[in-house]
Amino acid sequence: MARKAMIEKSMDISIIRQCELLSMHRSGLYYTPVPESEENLHLMRLMDEQYFKTPFYGKPKLTAWLRGQGYEVNPKRIRRLMELMGWETIYRKRNLSKPCKGHKVYPYLLKGLTIDHGNQVWAVDITYVPMRRGFMYLCAIIDLHTRYVVNWSVSNSMEAAWCVSVLQEAIEKQGKPGIINSDQGSQFTSEEWIKACEGIQISMDGKGRAIDNIFIERLWRSVKYECVYLYSFEDGVQLYNGLQQYFSFYNQERIHQSLDYKTPAFLYSQVA
Repeated sequence: MARKAMIEKSMDISIIRQCELLSMHRSGLYYTPVPESEENLHLMRLMDEQYFKTPFYGKPKLTAWLRGQGYEVNPKRIRRLMELMGWETIYRKRNLSKPCKGHKVYPYLLKGLTIDHGNQVWAVDITYVPMRRGFMYLCAIIDLHTRYVVNWSVSNSMEAAWCVSVLQEAIEKQGKPGIINSDQGSQFTSEEWIKACEGIQISMDGKGRAIDNIFIERLWRSVKYECVYLYSFEDGVQLYNGLQQYFSFYNQERIHQSLDYKTPAFLYSQVA
């Protein structure tokens, strides 16, 4: 907390450089857990797991399903929990994934595109992450050809500025991709995001089409079943440390059948 208090957003030195000087990852600025009742946290964890089985469930079916599990819930409560979970980003729920009024929506550029080299196309998304004492959000950018996680960060809010910082850090590390694909959420249609993507072709999923970003949806499933659900982290610090270890494993050691049993890092290292 002492190092966190030393960060000054108004300084001439960038936030990235300040974090480097303090030996602190920028995600450390977003560690405060979101408070919520134990019962609601439990319900959100159940809902999050259920998504991977029935991603087509909306508010009525989720309400009915939870009632069938013995929980006394009503549609209003489920709607609020869905909003807390960032349901519009994860599930493309109708009317919730719309961009802010006045924000431009870009066409989907990946249909029929042959993706055959690294840094050709990146995909970005946000997902809800449960913890024992709260929850946070995870943003990640993945290289579609190699499945390499280019950058990631955790936050207790889904602000556009946070997503922009994740992209900027990725570009500083790896350079710009040819295309970056996202959903139509307000973070990715904001002026901040569009400006940060200067020099990159912007692609956005079609409305209601989760399959357009299927590779990052598969990443979320891996992260949650192989890390988050397995260890049930106590707080944001444990979550960050656990994810840091997992993404290192995912990139450097975890072989993929679709990559001919090679690791993402091995293939990404071939990028000229």
